Amino acid sequence: MKAIVIGGTGATGRELVKQLLDDPKFDEIVALVRRPFFGGHIKLKEVIVDFDTLEQHQELVQGDVAFSCLGTTLKDAGGKAEQWRVDHDYQLKFAAIAKENGIRSFVLLSAAGADSKSMIFYNKMKGSLEESVKALGFDNLIIIQPGAIDRPNSTRTGEKWMVKALRSLNGIGILKNYAAISTSRLARAMINAYFTFQEIFKVVSLKEIKTLSKS
Repeated sequence: MKAIVIGGTGATGRELVKQLLDDPKFDEIVALVRRPFFGGHIKLKEVIVDFDTLEQHQELVQGDVAFSCLGTTLKDAGGKAEQWRVDHDYQLKFAAIAKENGIRSFVLLSAAGADSKSMIFYNKMKGSLEESVKALGFDNLIIIQPGAIDRPNSTRTGEKWMVKALRSLNGIGILKNYAAISTSRLARAMINAYFTFQEIFKVVSLKEIKTLSKS
């Protein structure tokens, strides 16, 4: 079985690639990355690409399933337009190429609260991406919607504060739909979701993510 991954150098993506490499059901993983990152592995093909011209690498987007977990923060991107380009446009382009190349299954890492009509920029961006990818008409589209992501060794002060705050609130029964989940559990859930859900369209909630991450 062959998997294609974008966003593999991010905290969740690198864990996803690691677990795909360890999974005996997969015999080839292609990671499209912006810079060299992974060490050598017999099952891994790491390809350096420019996501602005991803169509020039269309022949590489071949396989049984595509995983998309590319993303950046507003601060790292330098503005809303740049974040939209990375989080929305690049992933949509990847999805369109995957669909054109006949990839049957597409697993998209999104976020809880995604809503194209939201007044919140991040939620609107994620919701718009979900709708656009759904419109491509994959045979099997799985959208993963975690709450906060607990990234190991994160240097993002705001993110670390949010995870701690959510854990405190979750302890008294508040905002459980946005509870933080580790990147290792999230990656495991993404892989297990692919093998679990075969319907045309499936949105995976945090509760389902937690169940899948234990499988």
